[in-house]
Amino acid sequence: MHKKKIQMIVIAALAYLLSAEASYAIFSRVSPQKQVIVQPVPKTTNGSITFDDALPKTEECPMNGQKYSEKQREWWEKHRPLTVMIENHENSRPQSGLTFADIVYEAVAEGGITRFMAVYYCQDANPIGPVRSARTYFIDFASEYGESPLYAHVGGANTPGPADALSQLTTYEWTGYNDLNQFSIGFPTFWRDYDRLGYTTETEHTMYSTTTKLWDFAKKQRGLSNVDKEGESWDKKFIKYLFKDDKASAVNQTIHLEFWDNYSAYFADWTYDKQSNSYKRSNGGKSHIDNNTKKQLTTKNIVVLFMQESNANDGYEDNLHLLYKTKGTGKAQIYMDGKEIKGTWRKDSRTGRTLIFDSSGDAIKFNRGKIWFEILPTTGVITVK
Repeated sequence: MHKKKIQMIVIAALAYLLSAEASYAIFSRVSPQKQVIVQPVPKTTNGSITFDDALPKTEECPMNGQKYSEKQREWWEKHRPLTVMIENHENSRPQSGLTFADIVYEAVAEGGITRFMAVYYCQDANPIGPVRSARTYFIDFASEYGESPLYAHVGGANTPGPADALSQLTTYEWTGYNDLNQFSIGFPTFWRDYDRLGYTTETEHTMYSTTTKLWDFAKKQRGLSNVDKEGESWDKKFIKYLFKDDKASAVNQTIHLEFWDNYSAYFADWTYDKQSNSYKRSNGGKSHIDNNTKKQLTTKNIVVLFMQESNANDGYEDNLHLLYKTKGTGKAQIYMDGKEIKGTWRKDSRTGRTLIFDSSGDAIKFNRGKIWFEILPTTGVITVK
C-alpha cells in the first residue's frame, strides 16, 4: 500500500509538470494583444476634406494665423498656396467656396464690376467658383505667395499692352507650370454647372473646380506639391504677417465701400459683430452668402488699400481693361476688433509682400482668421459709422 501510494504521488506530479509545460508552450506562442491607438484622420464633408474640430488647435496657419489641429497642419504642408479667380457679377451670386479661403482680394475687373482672388492653403473647398479670367494686378498679388504659387483662372486679358495678363504669365514662366489655366486643363479638373443656382445662367458664369482637384493636378501633372521637381520648398522666401489674439470691442461699426460711382450692385458693406468679433459682408445691399454653406460671408480683418487705377488704353473694346499701381506705397485703412487703424501699404516688387503699417510705421498685427483686402481706387469712397 505504501509503495502504491508513492507511485500515485509521482504520477500526479508528472501530470502537473507536463500540464504546466504544455500551457507554457501554447501561450508562449501567442503574443499578447497590442493596444490599438486609433489616429484621427481627415474625413469628407459635403465633398470637402474636414478635420475633427475637437482636436487641440495648436498649429498656426501661415496665411492668416488661424489655429488648427496638428493633423490639419500635416495635411496642408503637403501642398502649396492656391489662388483662384472668382467672379462677382450679379448673375454669379451666391458664389461657392469663399468661406474657406484664408485670404481674399477684391478689386474692379472691368466696368465697375469687382472680382475676387481667393487664396487657399489651410482649408479645403468643394466646389469653388464661378472661376473667371486673369487680370495683371491680381497676378501681382498672387506672386507674393512664395515660389511658384498656383494660379487658377479661365483665360484672361490678352490684348497686347500693359494689361496683357496671359503674356505676362508666359514672361514670368508660369504658363504650363504653376499657371492653372482652364483653357489648357479642362475636365474633370474644371467643369461647367449650368444649374448650380437652381436656374440656367449664362455660360461665362458656370465654371467650377475644387481645391483638391487643383492641388492634385498640380502635383501629378506639373510636379508641384509643397516642393517643386528640384525639391525646393515653396515657402523658402515667403513672408508671413504678424498675428495676435482677438480683442473684441463693445461698439457698433459699419464700413461702406464704393469702388465706382453709381455701381451700387457692387458696393460692399461690412457690419461688425461683437459676439464673434468679426465683420459680416453685404454685397449690393444684400447679405453676401456662400452657396456651399448657405451662410453670410465674414472676416476677422478688413484691409482697404487705396491704389491708383487707370485704363490700359490697349485698344480693347470700350477701353475696359484696367491697371492698378500695385507696387510702391499708398494709403491703407485697417479694420478689426471694431476699430479703425489708419496707415500705409508698401510693395517693393511684383514678388514682394504687400506690407501693412500703422500710422507710427509699425507692422500691423492681424487678428487670427480671414484677411479680406479691398483694393479701392484713390477716387473710391469709404464711409465708416
